Amino acid sequence: MKVRFKVWLEKDELSLLSMGKYYLLKEIEKTGSIKKAAENLGLPYKKAHLQLKLLEERLGYKILKRERGKGTVLTEEGKKLLELYGEILKKFQRLAEELEEKFFHSSQGF
Repeated sequence: MKVRFKVWLEKDELSLLSMGKYYLLKEIEKTGSIKKAAENLGLPYKKAHLQLKLLEERLGYKILKRERGKGTVLTEEGKKLLELYGEILKKFQRLAEELEEKFFHSSQGF
């Protein structure tokens, strides 16, 4: 058996950042393009763009900026948000692994 989890950040009970948006932002960071990032993840560009616009509106600040010759890059705030979410994911992953070991792989578990 496996322990699974889903992690998302909320503000005022509104979803801000989920794993899907996290991977979209990581791909934008890698490719420098919303369009290319969306293509790589199998998302329509319009959906990706709207998700990012809504995220910025809910956060109250920009996480992306267009730079001449560089395409789309993360702002410092965007980088911090990505790093924070990544750290949270790592902690949940470690917890899931510990729970699996304790309950499913030890002599006391299933």
